Amino acid sequence: MTATNLAFDYQDVVEAARRLDGYAVRTPLLENALLNERVGGRVLLKPEVLQRSGSFKFRGAFNRLSQLSEDERKGGVVAWSSGNHAQGVAAAAAILGLRAAIVMPKDAPALKIANTRGYGADVVLYDRWTESREDIARGIAEERGSATVPPFDHPQIMAGQGTVGLEIVEQAQALGAVPDDVIAPCSGGGLVSGIATAVKHFFPDTRVWSAEPAGFDDVARSLAKGERVGNEGGHASICDALMSPSPGALTFPVMKDKLAGGLAVTDAEVQAAMAYAFTVLKLVVEPGGAAGLAAVLSGKLPARGRTVAVVLSGGNVDPDTFVDALKVG
Repeated sequence: MTATNLAFDYQDVVEAARRLDGYAVRTPLLENALLNERVGGRVLLKPEVLQRSGSFKFRGAFNRLSQLSEDERKGGVVAWSSGNHAQGVAAAAAILGLRAAIVMPKDAPALKIANTRGYGADVVLYDRWTESREDIARGIAEERGSATVPPFDHPQIMAGQGTVGLEIVEQAQALGAVPDDVIAPCSGGGLVSGIATAVKHFFPDTRVWSAEPAGFDDVARSLAKGERVGNEGGHASICDALMSPSPGALTFPVMKDKLAGGLAVTDAEVQAAMAYAFTVLKLVVEPGGAAGLAAVLSGKLPARGRTVAVVLSGGNVDPDTFVDALKVG
């Protein structure tokens, strides 16, 4: 692992891509004429909904697990997640033959809990409002001698997620395009910090943005203030994947250095984006995964006359939530 003041660098992303070759799906970069016409620009969509386990999270999880030592592998792994990281870790552990325990909130989407168990992981449910998932995970790790797999605040996780950005660069170049903007859904910042590291290496003038739910826009507010700030209580969002309490200690310095800023979208804007993705793009996108598209469709990230790359980060959505979005959207 390259030692830098930002925890990792572009070379770590390149090495992660080598490890993921043959395991992660190289998702396409899609373009839709109707979408381009609507926003008056060129939109390049990166559908990580097509990724193994249904979201980008598999990339970081596999990159971390594949680097465990033989001694670490004996105790298996433990992770904590509302769903997508859980499935990514469980899928990676199944491929590598590792025992996995995943700490998940009781109110996580039923589909995500079922899928995580389907990969063979032990699921431990907790109350997100009264219990600490990190404390529970640490207890399991001590009992089993397990290696921990944080959802975002780890250099190997960040590097793995950065392969999304590396693919965007390579695929955009193949199309003869240089994105003016790149936007990705953001919770703790593992994905967008990794993407920014790869994209800015090739396209230093490209602006990279985080997309978050209103009320959980801690990254946007932290970037504006120049220091990490948390979310206040009392808010709710359908974007279950994007509800981290604050930016990561490792991810925030990268975001502060490389991001243009953060944008917040409402639940209604997210539902409209989910409906648009289904009816026009023919893609199933979960609420959190649609945050970047919502920012473009709502005009919060203007695309007129610009080339914008949008990451659709996940597609693991419960049927009822999806149907509600189609009704509203």
